[in-house]
Amino acid sequence: MAALIDAGQAPDSAYEVALVLSNVEDAGGLAVAGAKGVATTVIPHRPYGQDRAAHERAVDTALRTAHAQVVALAGYMRVLTPWLVGAWRGRMLNIHPSLLPLYPGLDTHARAIAAGDAEAGCTVHLVTEGVDEGPILDQARVPILAGDTTETLAQRVLTAEHQLYPRALDAFCRALPRT
Repeated sequence: MAALIDAGQAPDSAYEVALVLSNVEDAGGLAVAGAKGVATTVIPHRPYGQDRAAHERAVDTALRTAHAQVVALAGYMRVLTPWLVGAWRGRMLNIHPSLLPLYPGLDTHARAIAAGDAEAGCTVHLVTEGVDEGPILDQARVPILAGDTTETLAQRVLTAEHQLYPRALDAFCRALPRT
């Protein structure tokens, strides 16, 4: 998220971060965003109980109130309902710490190491109703080194994510039709 904000503040960027929204009240990214001059809001999901649709309507309202045109998920660890995905279809991106379609979901680094893969990486993709199944926009590859642990590999993949996501979001926003 911080990498997206920093890149979006560059004079030649095709995007700017209008809002950082979290469902977790003490998410560290909120303070980081605030320090960088970006508006923040928290919409906790717990008060909504099992009513995921009501929570997502509140999220959607906050995004639209901030005049967001694209949603870039970064560490938002909830599976979204088809309603919210549909409301932002073709305008919601996510980054995933594997070379999709390999290893959707969790434990991606451990799975890549256990499989004996020579490389891992990260993928920016459009969000669809299926978990980590949307069209791939860009990827970055990271070698898996002898002796890698999930932690060492995760750190190198995270470094690649910080480079890939801003680049992919910028390219995506440049390609959007002008209104």
